[in-house]
Amino acid sequence: MNASPHKKFPWMWYWLALFVITAFAFAPIGSVLLCSAIANAYGCRVDEGSAHPCIIAGHDYGGLLYSLGVMGWLMLVSLPAGFFAFVGWLIFLIIHRATWQKRISAGVPPPVPSPPPSAGGGH
Repeated sequence: MNASPHKKFPWMWYWLALFVITAFAFAPIGSVLLCSAIANAYGCRVDEGSAHPCIIAGHDYGGLLYSLGVMGWLMLVSLPAGFFAFVGWLIFLIIHRATWQKRISAGVPPPVPSPPPSAGGGH
């Protein structure tokens, strides 16, 4: 019935979680880089003191660039939080992988969720 008695380790979910943790941790840096790239491309002045006018295609984007630049301060929270999330991710991965290996070497198949009950009751 089963094609393989041993299911593969779910690496995809771990890589996805690591991607989310990394994206969260470095998002403020991306915000600052985007602000800097736009400001440099259009010759605009950006600093943390106040918003300065930045006219691009007839619209003032100074406030938006100011917000993007100031969001960089969020990295004071996101980088340490991302580090702790990464450490938790790594510990969970190591424990999960070790117990997975023990089950496989003992010949016990990993847990597989049971299929949902059929909707057609016996009326």
